[in-house]
Amino acid sequence: MEILISYYQPDKQTFFEKFNKAWLNKYFTVEPIDKYVLEHPEEAILRGGGEILFAAYDGVIVGTVALKKVSEEVMELTKMAVDESYHGLGIGKALCAHAIEKARELGVKKLVLYSQSILQSALAIYRKYGFYNVPVDNPKYKRADVMMELVL
Repeated sequence: MEILISYYQPDKQTFFEKFNKAWLNKYFTVEPIDKYVLEHPEEAILRGGGEILFAAYDGVIVGTVALKKVSEEVMELTKMAVDESYHGLGIGKALCAHAIEKARELGVKKLVLYSQSILQSALAIYRKYGFYNVPVDNPKYKRADVMMELVL
């Protein structure tokens, strides 16, 4: 089966919200910042110059990731989630790789992300693509105890 990556369309918003809320509710809680971003991605991510990518597997949307603009040279890789039924198929890796490539196309110099140390599978994906740990600086989320960067 092939993984196809596409970009945000308004009819895909429900997938962005559903996959991320399911993941957050499984491991943590949905914080107010999460609720706002997931329910209003056009305002929270896209309007500021960000991007939202979706992964389809066998024609079904199964995952998503966002690039949120922090500054002219920095974007945050955020809201990466894959439907639990499709874990282990390389979808998270494909989303991460495409997001990095999109950031390069946009002329971004650095990607940052916030995560949590219990999420070893996600952290392994990030490390595979060259992200490295940095001191946690001004985390946006209560759950964030890991911050990573990738210089492009």
